[in-house]
Amino acid sequence: MVNLLKRNWLFGLLLLICAIYMGVYIYQTSFISNGTRYFVLFDDAMISMRYAKNFAEGYGLVWNPGESPVEGYTNPLWVVFMAIFHLFPIPAPKMSLFIQISGALFLLANLVFVKKITEEILEDSIAAYLAVILTALYIPLNNWGLQGMEVSVLALLISAVCFVAIHSIRKGEFSKWIYILLFVGTLVRMDMVVPYLVFWGFLLIFDSKHRRQHILWGAGLLAFSLIGQSLFRHYYYGELLPNTYYLKMTGMPLILRLKRGLYVMYKFIRELNWVLFILPFVVLLFRYNQTTLLLALIFLAQLAYSIYVGGDAWEHRGGANRYISVAIPLFFILFVYGWEQIKNSLLVKVKEYKTAIRFLGNIGFILIVGMSLINFNYFNRNSNNIKRIFLLYKPHFIEGNKKYVEIVHAVKKVTTQQAEIAFYAAGSVPYFSERQAIDLLGKNDSYIAHLQNHIPSKISDIRPGHMKWDYEYSIGKLKPDLVLGIYGGRDEAGIYLSEYYTVVVIDGIEIFARRDSPEILWDQVEQEP
Repeated sequence: MVNLLKRNWLFGLLLLICAIYMGVYIYQTSFISNGTRYFVLFDDAMISMRYAKNFAEGYGLVWNPGESPVEGYTNPLWVVFMAIFHLFPIPAPKMSLFIQISGALFLLANLVFVKKITEEILEDSIAAYLAVILTALYIPLNNWGLQGMEVSVLALLISAVCFVAIHSIRKGEFSKWIYILLFVGTLVRMDMVVPYLVFWGFLLIFDSKHRRQHILWGAGLLAFSLIGQSLFRHYYYGELLPNTYYLKMTGMPLILRLKRGLYVMYKFIRELNWVLFILPFVVLLFRYNQTTLLLALIFLAQLAYSIYVGGDAWEHRGGANRYISVAIPLFFILFVYGWEQIKNSLLVKVKEYKTAIRFLGNIGFILIVGMSLINFNYFNRNSNNIKRIFLLYKPHFIEGNKKYVEIVHAVKKVTTQQAEIAFYAAGSVPYFSERQAIDLLGKNDSYIAHLQNHIPSKISDIRPGHMKWDYEYSIGKLKPDLVLGIYGGRDEAGIYLSEYYTVVVIDGIEIFARRDSPEILWDQVEQEP
């Protein structure tokens, strides 16, 4: 990368601007609570942080120290990466900052590969810069990548493997790094198997010269990853699949899950703009090569996977979900490729005033991509998203993070360290409160995860991973000292809350406290009449 920057100072300047941009974004995710500035990740990432913290402190890869382990994460290598930072004396309110900085570094490295891939398929340096800018300013990719999700490193791995595969085919060489990087990706997150298989299949077809090496390396490392993880999971957790698989992929009819996946895909493409989405693929029908075909296959595979799993739980925020975001840089490369081909086709027909026409053509190219950038981020037709591009409006999820930290202060104020809490948001509050926790929605509870879903009447209301609960079990049987909130099934929960709990107010926050709990500091609470 250093040599690249020496040869291309303009790109180095662009990376510096992007780094500053990401730094400001990260700062905007922070907030002051109780006199301390907190950096907090997206709540699902904070679940991984809890596992990382317990692992670093010697309790193992567990949700609650001292209890039977349950695999409530889907990103084992990312959890281990997070655990490394927990070995250092970093205050809890600042721990997330280091994960966010790591995410920024991964996203910056990804921009390098976006430029290199674009230059492999186009000689126009303007197109390479435009692909980089589209990637750098796409809100969902920054949301996931800079708020602690493994999306940042997965996007980097996919882009890096694309470049290595393209480069090795063109040079007529075999590169084992393709499979080493993909192997690492499957350790970060198991569903990286999807792009792994696409890359592998593509290379088996188009690199017949090295087919034997592809078979050996591809099959060997994939088998080692899947069998190794399954054996560890069976030994450590007593399951062959992560708890989150049972939570999200069982208890719902396959047809309904696919309908939901198609629904969120329709919404995603509609918000991108149908014409802008389809255009690069239409161009590829007439002007494609091995490189553009590979990029298209990887991106389309991620779209198909998103449909298969029923999408994510956060599409109501708009834009690409986590499954699509890891491959969205490849779409942006294809997008500028498509417009570059259209521009060149038009310029070929112009024989006079070539210099002036080409200049105007480039200006038009830049304007079209610039307007498309605005359109790609104008999801939900919310003008605040346009402001977010220019860091003029706070990022998504920050208000929720702030509320969770306020709840943490309340929990610590009125309970002993032996208290047990129950909440539907299983990330920030359990992590910062350092109390035993019951996950009401089952991501960290194998009993809940194996239940049937409570399916809403509208497909638009389905939120994978947030539709399983059993309050007779979580509240009536387990009887936590505090219940901090209910997500769904309020009538069912109300039966047990009214029988065993009373509403208390701590610094304006209403919480359900178990009437007979010895772990609650009753002199610190205000009970509602």
